[in-house]
Amino acid sequence: MDEKTTIAKRVARELRDGNLVNLGIGLPTLVANYLPVGVQVFLQSENGVVGMAPLGIPGAAAAALTDAGGSPTGIIPGAAAFDSVTSFCLIRGGHLDVTVLGGLQVDEQGQLANWMVPGKMVPGMGGAMDLVSGAKRVIVAMTHTAKGKPKILKRCNLPLTSVRRVDLVVTELAVIRPTDAGLVLEEVAEGVTVDQVIAATEATLIVPETVSTMKLAA
Repeated sequence: MDEKTTIAKRVARELRDGNLVNLGIGLPTLVANYLPVGVQVFLQSENGVVGMAPLGIPGAAAAALTDAGGSPTGIIPGAAAFDSVTSFCLIRGGHLDVTVLGGLQVDEQGQLANWMVPGKMVPGMGGAMDLVSGAKRVIVAMTHTAKGKPKILKRCNLPLTSVRRVDLVVTELAVIRPTDAGLVLEEVAEGVTVDQVIAATEATLIVPETVSTMKLAA
Protein backbone atom coordinates (compact mmCIF):
# COMPACT_ATOMS: atom_id res chain seq x y z
CA MET A 1 0.00 0.00 0.00
CA ASP A 2 1.44 3.38 -0.95
CA GLU A 3 1.82 6.31 1.48
CA LYS A 4 -1.12 8.33 0.17
CA THR A 5 -3.51 5.37 0.39
CA THR A 6 -2.44 4.67 3.97
CA ILE A 7 -3.09 8.29 4.94
CA ALA A 8 -6.43 8.47 3.13
CA LYS A 9 -7.70 5.23 4.69
CA ARG A 10 -6.79 6.38 8.19
CA VAL A 11 -8.40 9.80 7.74
CA ALA A 12 -11.57 8.14 6.43
CA ARG A 13 -12.06 6.50 9.84
CA GLU A 14 -12.46 9.96 11.39
CA LEU A 15 -15.57 10.79 9.37
CA ARG A 16 -19.03 10.16 10.80
CA ASP A 17 -22.36 9.49 9.15
CA GLY A 18 -24.04 12.73 8.10
CA ASN A 19 -20.89 14.88 8.32
CA LEU A 20 -20.53 17.83 5.97
CA VAL A 21 -16.93 17.49 4.80
CA ASN A 22 -14.57 19.54 2.66
CA LEU A 23 -11.70 17.63 1.06
CA GLY A 24 -8.76 19.77 -0.02
CA ILE A 25 -6.73 19.60 -3.21
CA GLY A 26 -4.55 16.53 -3.84
CA LEU A 27 -4.19 13.76 -1.29
CA PRO A 28 -7.33 14.67 0.73
CA THR A 29 -9.60 13.95 -2.26
CA LEU A 30 -8.62 10.26 -1.97
CA VAL A 31 -10.38 10.01 1.40
CA ALA A 32 -13.77 9.83 -0.34
CA ASN A 33 -12.84 6.43 -1.78
CA TYR A 34 -12.37 4.79 1.62
CA LEU A 35 -15.41 5.75 3.68
CA PRO A 36 -16.39 3.01 6.13
CA VAL A 37 -19.36 0.85 5.15
CA GLY A 38 -22.64 2.46 6.17
CA VAL A 39 -21.15 5.94 6.51
CA GLN A 40 -22.49 8.63 4.21
CA VAL A 41 -20.88 12.05 4.25
CA PHE A 42 -21.78 15.10 2.20
CA LEU A 43 -18.78 16.39 0.31
CA GLN A 44 -18.54 20.15 -0.14
CA SER A 45 -16.42 22.03 -2.65
CA GLU A 46 -15.69 25.70 -2.15
CA ASN A 47 -16.45 26.01 -5.87
CA GLY A 48 -20.12 25.80 -4.85
CA VAL A 49 -21.34 22.20 -4.46
CA VAL A 50 -22.61 20.06 -1.61
CA GLY A 51 -23.00 16.42 -2.61
CA MET A 52 -19.96 15.64 -4.74
CA ALA A 53 -19.69 11.98 -5.74
CA PRO A 54 -16.66 10.10 -4.42
CA LEU A 55 -13.88 9.54 -6.95
CA GLY A 56 -13.87 6.21 -8.73
CA ILE A 57 -17.62 5.88 -9.30
CA PRO A 58 -17.89 4.75 -12.96
CA GLY A 59 -19.50 7.38 -15.15
CA ALA A 60 -19.84 9.88 -12.31
CA ALA A 61 -17.29 12.41 -13.52
CA ALA A 62 -18.55 15.28 -15.65
CA ALA A 63 -16.31 17.79 -17.38
CA ALA A 64 -18.62 20.65 -16.37
CA LEU A 65 -18.27 19.79 -12.67
CA THR A 66 -14.94 20.04 -10.87
CA ASP A 67 -13.60 19.69 -7.36
CA ALA A 68 -11.46 22.33 -5.65
CA GLY A 69 -8.42 21.20 -7.62
CA GLY A 70 -10.15 21.47 -10.99
CA SER A 71 -10.49 17.70 -11.50
CA PRO A 72 -13.74 16.39 -13.01
CA THR A 73 -16.22 15.15 -10.43
CA GLY A 74 -19.85 14.12 -10.23
CA ILE A 75 -22.73 14.63 -7.84
CA ILE A 76 -24.99 12.36 -5.83
CA PRO A 77 -28.81 12.51 -6.00
CA GLY A 78 -30.05 15.51 -4.05
CA ALA A 79 -26.83 17.51 -4.46
CA ALA A 80 -26.98 21.29 -4.40
CA ALA A 81 -25.05 23.83 -6.46
CA PHE A 82 -24.68 27.50 -5.55
CA ASP A 83 -22.38 30.48 -5.97
CA SER A 84 -19.05 31.03 -4.22
CA VAL A 85 -20.56 33.57 -1.83
CA THR A 86 -22.95 30.95 -0.43
CA SER A 87 -20.19 28.36 -0.38
CA PHE A 88 -17.93 30.55 1.73
CA CYS A 89 -20.83 31.45 4.00
CA LEU A 90 -21.02 27.74 4.82
CA ILE A 91 -17.29 27.64 5.51
CA ARG A 92 -16.93 30.90 7.43
CA GLY A 93 -20.18 30.38 9.29
CA GLY A 94 -18.92 27.25 11.04
CA HIS A 95 -21.26 24.85 9.24
CA LEU A 96 -18.59 22.40 8.04
CA ASP A 97 -18.15 19.44 10.38
CA VAL A 98 -14.72 18.50 9.04
CA THR A 99 -12.15 19.82 6.61
CA VAL A 100 -9.25 17.66 5.45
CA LEU A 101 -6.28 19.58 4.04
CA GLY A 102 -2.82 18.75 2.82
CA GLY A 103 0.12 20.28 4.63
CA LEU A 104 3.60 21.58 3.97
CA GLN A 105 4.41 22.00 7.67
CA VAL A 106 2.82 21.61 11.10
CA ASP A 107 4.54 22.82 14.26
CA GLU A 108 4.51 22.11 18.00
CA GLN A 109 1.67 24.61 18.46
CA GLY A 110 -0.42 22.63 15.99
CA GLN A 111 -0.33 25.45 13.47
CA LEU A 112 -0.46 24.63 9.77
CA ALA A 113 1.41 26.08 6.80
CA ASN A 114 0.00 24.78 3.52
CA TRP A 115 -0.55 27.51 0.96
CA MET A 116 2.86 28.75 -0.16
CA VAL A 117 5.23 26.41 -1.99
CA PRO A 118 8.84 27.68 -1.89
CA GLY A 119 10.19 28.56 -5.33
CA LYS A 120 6.91 27.94 -7.13
CA MET A 121 4.23 30.21 -8.47
CA VAL A 122 0.95 29.48 -6.74
CA PRO A 123 -2.48 31.01 -7.43
CA GLY A 124 -2.92 32.00 -3.79
CA MET A 125 -4.27 30.46 -0.62
CA GLY A 126 -7.62 29.56 -2.16
CA GLY A 127 -10.06 28.61 0.60
CA ALA A 128 -7.41 27.20 2.94
CA MET A 129 -7.41 30.07 5.42
CA ASP A 130 -11.20 30.13 5.59
CA LEU A 131 -11.41 26.35 5.98
CA VAL A 132 -8.88 26.11 8.79
CA SER A 133 -10.49 29.00 10.64
CA GLY A 134 -14.12 28.01 10.06
CA ALA A 135 -14.50 24.21 10.16
CA LYS A 136 -15.46 22.45 13.39
CA ARG A 137 -12.62 19.92 12.96
CA VAL A 138 -9.43 20.35 10.94
CA ILE A 139 -7.52 17.23 9.89
CA VAL A 140 -4.15 17.54 8.16
CA ALA A 141 -3.36 14.68 5.76
CA MET A 142 0.26 14.80 4.64
CA THR A 143 3.43 12.77 4.26
CA HIS A 144 5.67 12.83 7.32
CA THR A 145 8.72 14.10 5.45
CA ALA A 146 9.59 15.78 2.15
CA LYS A 147 12.78 14.71 0.42
CA GLY A 148 13.96 13.28 3.71
CA LYS A 149 13.33 16.46 5.71
CA PRO A 150 10.76 16.59 8.54
CA LYS A 151 7.49 18.41 7.92
CA ILE A 152 6.48 18.38 11.59
CA LEU A 153 8.64 21.12 13.05
CA LYS A 154 9.26 23.05 16.24
CA ARG A 155 8.07 26.17 14.42
CA CYS A 156 6.75 26.57 10.89
CA ASN A 157 9.11 28.63 8.71
CA LEU A 158 6.55 29.04 5.94
CA PRO A 159 3.64 31.50 6.20
CA LEU A 160 0.89 30.14 8.44
CA THR A 161 -2.48 29.27 7.01
CA SER A 162 -4.21 30.20 10.27
CA VAL A 163 -3.33 30.82 13.90
CA ARG A 164 -5.85 28.14 14.86
CA ARG A 165 -4.53 24.85 16.16
CA VAL A 166 -5.50 21.92 13.94
CA ASP A 167 -7.25 18.93 15.50
CA LEU A 168 -5.38 15.95 14.04
CA VAL A 169 -2.37 15.19 11.85
CA VAL A 170 -2.31 11.93 9.89
CA THR A 171 0.82 10.79 8.05
CA GLU A 172 1.94 7.49 6.62
CA LEU A 173 3.90 6.91 9.86
CA ALA A 174 1.67 8.18 12.62
CA VAL A 175 -1.42 9.86 14.00
CA ILE A 176 -0.57 12.94 16.07
CA ARG A 177 -2.98 15.07 18.09
CA PRO A 178 -2.01 18.68 18.86
CA THR A 179 -2.99 19.69 22.41
CA ASP A 180 -2.38 22.52 24.88
CA ALA A 181 0.60 20.54 26.17
CA GLY A 182 2.07 19.79 22.74
CA LEU A 183 1.95 17.11 20.04
CA VAL A 184 0.73 13.76 21.36
CA LEU A 185 1.74 10.63 19.43
CA GLU A 186 -1.44 8.54 19.46
CA GLU A 187 -0.81 5.88 16.81
CA VAL A 188 2.00 4.48 14.70
CA ALA A 189 1.55 2.69 11.39
CA GLU A 190 1.85 -1.06 11.28
CA GLY A 191 5.53 -2.05 11.22
CA VAL A 192 6.66 1.41 12.33
CA THR A 193 8.24 2.00 15.74
CA VAL A 194 7.89 4.99 18.02
CA ASP A 195 11.63 5.63 17.63
CA GLN A 196 11.26 5.78 13.84
CA VAL A 197 8.52 8.40 14.16
CA ILE A 198 10.60 10.46 16.58
CA ALA A 199 13.60 10.29 14.23
CA ALA A 200 11.50 11.59 11.34
CA THR A 201 10.06 14.46 13.41
CA GLU A 202 11.80 17.71 14.35
CA ALA A 203 9.14 18.72 16.87
CA THR A 204 9.13 17.22 20.33
CA LEU A 205 6.46 14.52 20.65
CA ILE A 206 4.63 13.58 23.83
CA VAL A 207 4.69 9.77 23.91
CA PRO A 208 2.07 8.08 26.15
CA GLU A 209 2.79 4.77 27.87
CA THR A 210 0.65 3.05 25.25
CA VAL A 211 0.74 4.00 21.56
CA SER A 212 -1.79 2.17 19.41
CA THR A 213 -1.21 0.65 15.99
CA MET A 214 -2.94 2.60 13.23
CA LYS A 215 -6.16 1.02 12.00
CA LEU A 216 -7.26 1.72 8.45
CA ALA A 217 -10.66 1.84 6.79
CA ALA A 218 -11.45 -1.45 5.04
